[in-house]
Amino acid sequence: MTTAPWRDTALAAADRVDDLLSRMTLEEKTAQLYGVWVGAATDGDGVAPLQREMTADYDWDELITLGLGQLTRSFGTAPVDPALGAQALARAQRRIAAAGRFGIPAVAHEECLAGFTTWGATAYPVPLAWGATFDPALVEELGRRIGEDLRSVGVHQGLAPVLDVVRDPRWGRVEETIGEDPYLVGTVGTAYVRGLESAGVIATLKHFAGYASSAGARNLAPVRAGVREFADVTLPPFEMALREGGARSVMAAYNETDGVPASADPRLLTGLLREEWGFTGTVVADYFGIGFLETLHRVAGSPAEAARAALEAGIDVELPTLKCYGKPLVAAVREGLVPESLVDRAARRVLLQKCELGLLDEDWRPEPAGPVDLDSAANRALARRLAEESVVLLDNPDGLLPLAPDTRIAVIGPRAADALAMLGCYSFPSHVLPHHPEVPMGLDIPSVLESLRAELPDAKVTFTQGCGVSDPDTAGFEEAVARAAEADVCVAVLGDRAGLFGRGTSGEGCDVADLRLPGVQGELLDALVGTGVPVVLVLLTGRPYALGRWRDRLGAVVQAFFPGAEGGPAVAGVLSGRVNPSGRLPVSVPQTPGGQPWTYLQPPLGLAGEVSSLDPTPLYAFGHGRSYTTFAWEDFNGPKAEIGTDGAYDVSVTVRNTGDRDGTEVVQLYLHDPVASVTRPDVRLIGYHRLDLAAGESRRVTFRFHADLSAFTDRAGTRVVEPGALELRLATSSADIRHTAHLTLTGPVRPLGPDRRLHCETREHD
Repeated sequence: MTTAPWRDTALAAADRVDDLLSRMTLEEKTAQLYGVWVGAATDGDGVAPLQREMTADYDWDELITLGLGQLTRSFGTAPVDPALGAQALARAQRRIAAAGRFGIPAVAHEECLAGFTTWGATAYPVPLAWGATFDPALVEELGRRIGEDLRSVGVHQGLAPVLDVVRDPRWGRVEETIGEDPYLVGTVGTAYVRGLESAGVIATLKHFAGYASSAGARNLAPVRAGVREFADVTLPPFEMALREGGARSVMAAYNETDGVPASADPRLLTGLLREEWGFTGTVVADYFGIGFLETLHRVAGSPAEAARAALEAGIDVELPTLKCYGKPLVAAVREGLVPESLVDRAARRVLLQKCELGLLDEDWRPEPAGPVDLDSAANRALARRLAEESVVLLDNPDGLLPLAPDTRIAVIGPRAADALAMLGCYSFPSHVLPHHPEVPMGLDIPSVLESLRAELPDAKVTFTQGCGVSDPDTAGFEEAVARAAEADVCVAVLGDRAGLFGRGTSGEGCDVADLRLPGVQGELLDALVGTGVPVVLVLLTGRPYALGRWRDRLGAVVQAFFPGAEGGPAVAGVLSGRVNPSGRLPVSVPQTPGGQPWTYLQPPLGLAGEVSSLDPTPLYAFGHGRSYTTFAWEDFNGPKAEIGTDGAYDVSVTVRNTGDRDGTEVVQLYLHDPVASVTRPDVRLIGYHRLDLAAGESRRVTFRFHADLSAFTDRAGTRVVEPGALELRLATSSADIRHTAHLTLTGPVRPLGPDRRLHCETREHD
């Protein structure tokens, strides 16, 4: 028997796919362009926006005779034992392959925002916590481990990371982002992509592009970002993750920008992404995003028109299930409304990716290769390390922390004894299990309360909740005040409850009007402070909250952004002193709760001044974080110099641990551009480096600045390096500058292409 060319692994992938396409009918090619969501709920509350309204019925047995592009969330839709789920997925893949003429299986995709979103898999800290680590190497290890778990059960594609840059912290999905700075988001997100892709899993960049810039911080609201904000803030993390991370998929965003939905924007999905950046992978729709062109955006009058608009723009795969790319698209092609060449273009990209994954090979096998363990000891150790590095000590003015080992501690607050306080919206227990209250959590997740008791066995620890997360009831205040008054120190554990579409205080569709602590938690904190007992505020949240009301009134402030299954021990370790905190803020913490959503990337008019009575200066700046040791920054080397607009320059400093215990300093490099042809942020991050230092140890770090890092988009829409004066500021945060190098760029204005340098090289040495 002769092997068909498309099965021949000795041939180039492009030749194999061209041969296969030539043999396929229109219906078979179109079947490669959609996913199917088996078991998706069509009633009640869903896990995707408008899921009930947008989910269509289909005959599975009939459908798969044409083949199938993707299988949607076989593990992430309902609770299933992972080993049994892997076997069920393998059986489904066998059925799909057997039903079609060509025996091609589907690409199986899952969510993996903070771990594999399935029952019993390790729940890691959320991406905002990744940003707080300022540790891309650790996040790359995280991506690799999650990828290995996905592959072990037959999953090919992960819908992560989120590369949206926070523009308004009232937005519910802040917890899913890495932070408010594009360089931090880009470097950390790229590291995750490298890890996931190294495990053979397709990383999918979300949400392309502009989603986090929604007006009024409302989910799925219009975006009114200007051309330069879009180019200089929104896009760089995606470009970095594609060029340096090797991501093979991009998810089109729900939003519209200046009247054009991303899912129907050929300039974005084809002109920029493919023609300018050279992307060759697949573009997938966000869930129901193609149908939304008809129902929400109203730029299409029917599913067929929505299919045409999305296909023309460059969306290759409709997710999560067929609606527009099925029969409506086939009919539109038959009627001459959509060129079949567009179907061929998308199908070729899909099949090329399947070829890369080995799904076109004759020896393809879907069964798992070995035992399935998605919550291994190694996973837990990584989750613990990531959680510990992400905890931020915001304040400790009088050295109240670490807590004495034999002290009397009143632990109070709605987040203290709840395991779910550790988890973000896209963890399986928060995302899916609310629809299955009869099913156990499937994970051991210690709370802060039980972790603190284990951490300080000689301490006398009492507990009362005081209030709920978002309840208006103050009935528990009296007991809370009484317990606090009896203690030497009060640990107030406050924060968010992750949920979906208004069912939480943080998460997708859980946007807020202002940045007050949810419910009556602020009033509870007032009551505790009023006792006169020192209060340690511990925040377990998905966004920053305004804390100016308690400025200079708290004994210490500890911030953790949904730190995952090992978050309780990590926070308790910081409180006890076993862990020396090293986290740094990936988002600013505001002074006041409302009226002025703010990130640190502000031009002069965005800063405090005499022209307005509102002061947007944050209480704790981007990059801020304290330690239990002290550091001296010595022997700064940044001589005044001139370099060309294509030149490079080194700046270095020695950091010495001057305390009596080991610790970590995060050296941050910011750029200040005094005069430019368009307004620029007063400062912006262009480099950073974590230094782990033993007590008394010193290390030198050198940053290699290249002029490309000063580039911005000019009035003509071109990214350029302009000659003129610059300041390179070495700092512990965006507001705490330690040393400044004065630099002048000389020569002509230099336009940059897609080969520009995207990150600042650093070197650690003696």
